[in-house]
Amino acid sequence: MKKCGRLFLWIFLFLSFLISFHYGAASELIPEEKEWLSRGSRLEREGWIYLHLEGKPFERGFQHGYLLAREIEKAIKVERHMVYWTSTRDFNFFAEVTKRLFDLELDPELKAELRGMAAGMEKAGVDSIGYSEILAHNAFTEIYWYWWPWAKKAIPARLPPPEPVGCSAFIATGSYTADSGIVMAHNSWVDYAMGGSFNVIMDLQPEKGHRILMQTLAGNIHSVSDFFVSSSGIIGTETTIADFTGTYDTTGTAEFVRVRLAMQYAGSIDEWAKTMIDRNSGGYANSWLLGDIRTGEIARLELGTKFYRLEKKKDGYFIGANIAEDHGVLFNETGTNFSDVRSSNVARKISWQRLMKIYQGRINIDLAKEMLADHYDAYLGRDYPGPRSICGHNELADGIICPLSSRVPFFPSGALDGKVVDKKMAEKLSFLARWGSSCGRPFQAEQFLAEHPQYEWLRGFMDDRPARNWTQFGKKE
Repeated sequence: MKKCGRLFLWIFLFLSFLISFHYGAASELIPEEKEWLSRGSRLEREGWIYLHLEGKPFERGFQHGYLLAREIEKAIKVERHMVYWTSTRDFNFFAEVTKRLFDLELDPELKAELRGMAAGMEKAGVDSIGYSEILAHNAFTEIYWYWWPWAKKAIPARLPPPEPVGCSAFIATGSYTADSGIVMAHNSWVDYAMGGSFNVIMDLQPEKGHRILMQTLAGNIHSVSDFFVSSSGIIGTETTIADFTGTYDTTGTAEFVRVRLAMQYAGSIDEWAKTMIDRNSGGYANSWLLGDIRTGEIARLELGTKFYRLEKKKDGYFIGANIAEDHGVLFNETGTNFSDVRSSNVARKISWQRLMKIYQGRINIDLAKEMLADHYDAYLGRDYPGPRSICGHNELADGIICPLSSRVPFFPSGALDGKVVDKKMAEKLSFLARWGSSCGRPFQAEQFLAEHPQYEWLRGFMDDRPARNWTQFGKKE
């Protein structure tokens, strides 16, 4: 028995050495850092990581970096890989661009939070990622999907520009909901490699401003997937405006800065919209769906670069399907054919309108979950899970049955999740979330790669996506 005990001890020590050698050994925490970490926490449930952060900017950044060090490292590793295969430049090139564009004028509070994150990661043993990489990680959507297509017109590219994420969403109030209060729902669409790190629900309790509960990506100080509730009474989500052809303003403020400041400091829908419109860079052009649970008012802010429109109502709904409704944005800053039902965004717009007619006056949390799981294909006129359904499955698109709905056949991407909230939940700073497709359909990476070997370059960068349960998350008391 003694020999067995010694053997296990040596095996444990050897494995510990290998882990430390690969990741770097965690440094000893000083008392001040221990106190910071005592106020932050993480727990895992149904595929989600719930992350609570609080305190001053550097402190909450340190908590984030320390508690999610491995997840942040993984997220940036995936970004490096995807950039390598879809661009003529590497991740470091985009990091240099990000620093040049944003670092000098970055909001001091947010800069301190990012620096705190880098310090927390280093203390956790991940010293290969610093402030510059984390800054680029936060601006990745804007720089890679918006600045790069605009800038590369003078730079030869070997592949088409990457397609921005999609999303399906709605917000309803008044006569459309069961209790006349606001109901909001959203699912995020992105490739399954990048999307593997979107499983963070952050409860952010800053020293100043409003408390926020939001879905986010490990290492981001904003939501990026954009589903949030705020203690101000403002809730919101968005869907990306597809086929965006607008210009990019390098003198503007980064989108991740504007949206985080809006979530943290805006006290009304008008203030929220103003923060997004002022010094708009054109990065991450979205149709923002907003609600004020205190008044029951909902709004849609469609924000291009030169064109935008804010609409508000106290009875009705707004939908998001990656197609602009505003004539100025649609005709001047997108290339969308708004009548082509073969395209995903037009088909999903029709599906949302169909569901709103069916469920008018009855929409609640349970129906919102069903609506996010909808597989109706408006082009085929029947249920067909694929790129044109509200719960998207691009990996099922063959390019024949699904023309124009996906750039390449069977690309592994689609709905990553589902989130729903109503007035009662928002008042308690909580919402329901499901990790995995909104309908619960599983995705097995190895089986997929065996059937579609053209995506072998994604091996090791996609996780299995088993069926998960809906789970409620709320602020830590």
